[in-house]
Amino acid sequence: MKPTRMCKICVIDGQGGGIGSTVIRKLKERFGESIEVLALGTNAIATAQMLKSRANRGASGANAIVQTVRTADLIIGTVGIIMPHSMMGELTLEMAEAISLSGAKKILIPLTQENLEIVGLPSTPLPRLVDELIDAHLKDFQPENKEQNNV
Repeated sequence: MKPTRMCKICVIDGQGGGIGSTVIRKLKERFGESIEVLALGTNAIATAQMLKSRANRGASGANAIVQTVRTADLIIGTVGIIMPHSMMGELTLEMAEAISLSGAKKILIPLTQENLEIVGLPSTPLPRLVDELIDAHLKDFQPENKEQNNV
């Protein structure tokens, strides 16, 4: 019997990497090593912060993001990851296009520092948004025996 391929989740963040770190920490708490989490930072500081939260691997910069999202199963980040020039200009047009065109499912957190309002969404703290992301959108990734997968 062939071993099943691990789900590859790309978490994309910029600036200080705080949002991506929160997402990765909660993913690893819930799913342990049953998933592969790739920390993709628009800069080295963001990537380093996400790696501290137990990402399996990490890379920084435009080319790393453009190349890696092509093979992702799932992409997680804020709404800004599909907006060129967001994150104070750190998110390039090339990155936004590659993320948007990736065949991976995208789960976007409705937080942004940009001049953008998303109508109909309540103001919810980040930890609760991440819990909702996992509970409502990652049901299919739930391992059968959680304790077996935790490190």
